[in-house]
Amino acid sequence: MEINKLIEVVKEKITKEIVLQKINVEDKSFLHKGHKNNSPKKFHIKIIINSDELKSKKKIDSTKRIYKILENELKNHIHSIQLLIN
Repeated sequence: MEINKLIEVVKEKITKEIVLQKINVEDKSFLHKGHKNNSPKKFHIKIIINSDELKSKKKIDSTKRIYKILENELKNHIHSIQLLIN
């Protein structure tokens, strides 16, 4: 999967499962260039979510929910995630 498709899939999956006001997904793969385990088939993404629903929960619970939604992508296409919930 290429990065633009991955970003689209991530946005779509999270939007279907969570009530949110805004979502932004950025490619930050350049941060892993030169790392021993870096793979051109796995990406580093930054997800910024504005969601009253997630904000009302404990941070760990919100994070677990996002990881559950993106379980397949984490296994197959994502090397690393930065997650910011506002």
